[in-house]
Amino acid sequence: MHDHQHSSTRFPVGVDAALREAGWQPGRWDIRQAEEWADALRAHTSPAGHRHAVFPAAVEAWAEFGALHITASAPGRHIAPAAVRIDPLHGLHLARTLGDLGRALETEVAPLGAEGDEQAVLAIDTEGRVYSIDHTGDWFLGQDIDEALATMVTGTQPARLTGA
Repeated sequence: MHDHQHSSTRFPVGVDAALREAGWQPGRWDIRQAEEWADALRAHTSPAGHRHAVFPAAVEAWAEFGALHITASAPGRHIAPAAVRIDPLHGLHLARTLGDLGRALETEVAPLGAEGDEQAVLAIDTEGRVYSIDHTGDWFLGQDIDEALATMVTGTQPARLTGA
């Protein structure tokens, strides 16, 4: 088992500290919880008939980071870091919103969690890219969950999605 000290280089120091404080550790994998969430999302249909997409990138993110409540200890680089809660059920009633975003991005999007006091919902696409959706618009947080967590924990200003 060669881990190559993966843990020391995967995340920036402050991000690694915030994740560990929240209960994450390298190799964390709660597939049972992830599967429960997948079942709950698959079973849900909005009143207008919208359904959730569930795919491997989302399930993997839920399994590794699910149920974590991550708070930054340092002030943000550009904006105040928001507390992050990885729990796809925060997006349960947003099947239509996530479906619209997926269509705009020409992919499928699944819920990932919430940012702050649920003022923003986090979403992940089939490639593992992460987005934040709030009343001001749709934001791109990172090419993968690692990058997105770093963006949020360090308070880096995310890029706004245009035309979505």
